[in-house]
Amino acid sequence: MESALRILATAALSLAITLACGARAQDASLPDIGSSAAGMIDPATEAEYGAYLRYELRRLNMLVEDPLVDDWLQSMGYRLAAASDVPMNDYTFFMMRDRQINAFATLGGYIGMNAGLVLTAETEAEVAGVMAHEIAHVTQRHVLRAYERASKDQVPIMLAMLGAIAAAQAVGDSGGRDSSSGNASMAAVAGAMALIQQRRIDYTRSNESEADRIGIQTLARAGYDPNGMADFFERMQRVNRGNSGGYQLPEYLRSHPVTTTRISETRQLASRMQGASVPGPVAAPVRTSLLLPGELSLAAHGAAALDRDDIFPWARERLRVLSASSPRQSVLEYEALAKAPGQQDNDALRYGLALAQQRAGRPREAAATLDALIARHPGDLWLELARAETAAHYRQPAEATELFEALLRRHPESRAVRLAYAEVLGERATAEAGRRAQDVLRPLLPTAGDDPLFQRNFARASELAGDEVRASEAYAEAAFLNGRAVDALNQLERLKQREDLSYYQRARIEARMAAITPVVLEMRRQGIRAEEQRPDRR
Repeated sequence: MESALRILATAALSLAITLACGARAQDASLPDIGSSAAGMIDPATEAEYGAYLRYELRRLNMLVEDPLVDDWLQSMGYRLAAASDVPMNDYTFFMMRDRQINAFATLGGYIGMNAGLVLTAETEAEVAGVMAHEIAHVTQRHVLRAYERASKDQVPIMLAMLGAIAAAQAVGDSGGRDSSSGNASMAAVAGAMALIQQRRIDYTRSNESEADRIGIQTLARAGYDPNGMADFFERMQRVNRGNSGGYQLPEYLRSHPVTTTRISETRQLASRMQGASVPGPVAAPVRTSLLLPGELSLAAHGAAALDRDDIFPWARERLRVLSASSPRQSVLEYEALAKAPGQQDNDALRYGLALAQQRAGRPREAAATLDALIARHPGDLWLELARAETAAHYRQPAEATELFEALLRRHPESRAVRLAYAEVLGERATAEAGRRAQDVLRPLLPTAGDDPLFQRNFARASELAGDEVRASEAYAEAAFLNGRAVDALNQLERLKQREDLSYYQRARIEARMAAITPVVLEMRRQGIRAEEQRPDRR
């Protein structure tokens, strides 16, 4: 019986873990009227949970934070969000550098996607299908509902387990053999655990089916091919069977099991969407994307105006380079890919190879590759930005300046151009370059408070320009945003000791310290030491 009690304790722990994982496997915002889940967690706490998750991922250097990739991801995400059932929900989309095939949604509208998922997809519609599915988990409040269900299931299942063990023990005490009693106890525990797992699977299947159906509607409303979701599911099934592509077995399949029935159902839904007018969200307000210039909006110009299938191959190859284990390994990977049948004329692979060569210290080769690509794709932002960066790496400052200034004139709204140019200027280490970098970055100030790339570049620009206080503030902010809260607080404490601070500077510094201090205290409560926080590797 003692062993059965140990099993019971283990089962109870497993139950707690199962319920916790089930509650976090999918996402939700506010529950609809009639659900008691609203009393379990408020919207502010949801947002804090999601923000803290991203903060921890950044601290562990698990995020891809590249302006071009980020703009592509945000544009796709908000295009889908605007076409969802709840278009005014808050969303934050981020890319993980992990090459496992996975995506997830968590509290507060935070949706993460692994680089491996994008590398496996063949079209943007396939990636959008996965993202639409995760957005549906948010709009349908699946995390909160799972959390509520877990709380209701835990007590009765545990009571049933205890009752079964007590009954088995009674049989043993009345003359039955100990082994019989032990076997009965083991059976009781196994049965209860099977019930727990089955109820979780049933609930997950229900969520997945609902997210598929609503996700396909969102996909169609946003102007994507509604077959994108089914196409990706079929690709997942092939990867599962053959583990092709050189990646690990998809983590996505563990939380989002793909079956022939599920693929067939999504195909049928997509077929119906293609043959009918897809109803839009009820009373959906017009949402203007922050990534679009001026007053351009989805509602005003139609979803087709944002169709960017020509960008997806560049985004995928840029991610391949950024997620590689090293620049040298990236070059070797592209050399192997170029030998595959039918890939000899693949411009996207050439673009990726040029990026890999640039990062591996081979700018002459990268420049030649990019010049040939630009001749075939004139005016392409991704190619021309890579060429300007290559000129800087090639130690041709005059050419780099000319290329960046031209890009800035043609794409004044581009965050990627401004950040890349500021970084190049920062590497020149002159006061003139610092002042120019400040001018280049200043238009981003109103919206860049939580952007670590901006803060790092603005800190360097201010330092070169001689604005030591502003530089120190930005360096501290960059440290905080990269997960080094203790370091940030220490930097601000030292800055506060300066005697030449103005009243407004001191007040600003003290206010920021007050905001960062609770994060540091929480880290200490969790036992995270300052030396465990990884430095900025960029």
